[in-house]
Amino acid sequence: MKWKLTARFLLSVLSIVIIVIFLNTAILIGLLSYQLTNDYNRGIANTEENFVRDFQKYIEISNGTPSVNEEGLQRLHQRNAWIQLLDTNGQVVKTHFAPDKAPSHYAPIDLIQVYKYKEFDADTTVYVGSKESISYLIGIEGSGITRYVTHFSGSSVLQFIGKFGLFIVIADLLVATIVGWLFGRTLTKPLYALIERIRHLKNREHVTSKVPGGVYKPVFENLNEVSSELAAHEQERKRLEMMREEWISNVSHDMKTPLASIRGYAELLNDGKLTSYETTEYVQIIEKQSLHMQDLLDDLNLTMRLRHQQLPLSLTEVNMVQFIREIVIDTLNTPQYEQANIEFNATKDVIKHHIDEHFMRRAVMNFLHNALLHNPSDVSVTILVEDHSITISDNGNGIAAEDLEHIFERYYRGTNTEQTHGTGLGTAIARDIIEAHGGTVTITSEEQQGTTVSIQLQEEKKE
Repeated sequence: MKWKLTARFLLSVLSIVIIVIFLNTAILIGLLSYQLTNDYNRGIANTEENFVRDFQKYIEISNGTPSVNEEGLQRLHQRNAWIQLLDTNGQVVKTHFAPDKAPSHYAPIDLIQVYKYKEFDADTTVYVGSKESISYLIGIEGSGITRYVTHFSGSSVLQFIGKFGLFIVIADLLVATIVGWLFGRTLTKPLYALIERIRHLKNREHVTSKVPGGVYKPVFENLNEVSSELAAHEQERKRLEMMREEWISNVSHDMKTPLASIRGYAELLNDGKLTSYETTEYVQIIEKQSLHMQDLLDDLNLTMRLRHQQLPLSLTEVNMVQFIREIVIDTLNTPQYEQANIEFNATKDVIKHHIDEHFMRRAVMNFLHNALLHNPSDVSVTILVEDHSITISDNGNGIAAEDLEHIFERYYRGTNTEQTHGTGLGTAIARDIIEAHGGTVTITSEEQQGTTVSIQLQEEKKE
């Protein structure tokens, strides 16, 4: 793009220069042609003047009487010329080939007139020469020489040069203006369109426009792509904003519920009219609700730390087979899941990885409890531990395609989630924990076929 703009700018400059050079060259050629024509005519004139000047060698003077020898007559004939010989008084004493209308006597002013102007006919040029006391006139017919009488002064020459220079300057400026206007129009029109597009983007007006051809075509194509992407991001932002508001509403509701319980039972305890059994029961309920609130606050804190990648991991070498087996056992020992059907398998007895046991336990338990919590009570869950992966699969209800796309998003709850007491952060937190360990998580599911969670662990570097 940069080089195309540079090339277009250089092309316009070169166009101006080339046109100006061509124009000036044309003017110069015209002047030179005019000058060469004059020089050519002047060269012919100089040749004929030399002929007249040298012709005195063919004139012989005997006893004061001039005559032209035979060779001179031949030269006159070759030149298609004639000659008149004059004495000191301007009287013609001898003539050869002269026209009948030629005068027989010339006064000094007549000689000037004959020399300066064509007094005989339009095709004859007359030259004046002398030898000793004899003057002679030689007329050459058909020489093509034309004499002009010019009068000029230094100021007139300067005026002519000034006018000629002014003409060139005006012509050059006119050419530069026309080419510059054409280039400026082609340059500023798309630039104005670009400025308008950027203003629309600034005002969040994400609309695509027609892509013009030419050097700016890639720019407008990229702007259309940016506009489309910004529109998609804006829609996504609004969707996340709605989800966040919904999540805040849910969390507020979840916080209010235990708070209301705590407040109600605290008021009952404050009355002092309860039996010891009731007092113990109410205290246990208050403690349970307090722990639930603590879990909510912990999830909020943890998700913010994970979002900003500020989770400190305390890594230790752990046998993953034993680690996952203990999680399964702890789950089955929980009264809620004591009847669950969980099958545990491992390809080896010892598979070691460096993990943070606390956070990894939470991540795995989240996926395991989701498989038990959001499926029928008779669901079968299988856990397989391999060298670099942990797979948790079930044969339950599965996850709808529209929910599966957002399964790892914060604040999202699927449509098949019957219980809403959670924070909506569990799956996102579990995924972030796995990624903090350098691993990845993928979930595949089909409705009424079951769900599979694949946790890929980072390979251990060999020392």
